[in-house]
Amino acid sequence: MKKKCIYWVPELNAYPDRLRLITKLKYKLRQEIADRAMTQITIALTKGRILKETLPLLASAGIVPAEDIFSSRKLVFPTNRDNVRLIILRGSDVTTYVQFGAADIGVAGKDMLLEHQGDGYYEPLDLGIARCKLMTAVPVGSTQQHSRLRVATKYINVARQYYAEQGRQADLIKLYGAMELAPILDLAQEIVDIVDTGNTLKANGLEAREEIAEISSRLIVNKAAMKTKFAEVQAIVDALKEAVESKQ
Repeated sequence: MKKKCIYWVPELNAYPDRLRLITKLKYKLRQEIADRAMTQITIALTKGRILKETLPLLASAGIVPAEDIFSSRKLVFPTNRDNVRLIILRGSDVTTYVQFGAADIGVAGKDMLLEHQGDGYYEPLDLGIARCKLMTAVPVGSTQQHSRLRVATKYINVARQYYAEQGRQADLIKLYGAMELAPILDLAQEIVDIVDTGNTLKANGLEAREEIAEISSRLIVNKAAMKTKFAEVQAIVDALKEAVESKQ
């Protein structure tokens, strides 16, 4: 062994430039591998129905939470990928987290995107899940015409734009839930809300009237992350696109 070492060392010393180049390349390669391994990707998911329908798509894309999300009170979850984690938020917060870079990728309903009107993210993919409609609703059989409406909704920006385009004056009342109570208690003449089956409206004496938008869940990506973490982010976008297409 010593004899081999005696002949090997002088041989390397005879080519110092080559040795330095090899050492430099090895260091650069190690650094690139380390940087790639340490690139953390945070995906923000919306609680409730959207979460239930998103997890199978993520699984098809090769991303699975390391523990059962539904039996835990935690908000941050590691996954089977060391550099990918999931955070669980209200739908109205997903857009904010992604816009300001606290999350790199998010899944949110189109209703939230329309209401948020943020400009810090891209919307590269319609996931085609949690489909519903954003509509106006009134008491069943209502034929009243009001020169100025009182409208209850949590979608203030969407409603303001909608009624302005209709040329109708409306006073908007911000509510966060139980929208159907507003007409019953004369707080408002109309509501603007998400409608799926319409059963909740019917149970409370209301009916859907005018459609404002078709809603489904969308994938959004922070603009800065798309540049600084392009390879990692784009790989997830592509994998989810394949998962969506395979279900169609």
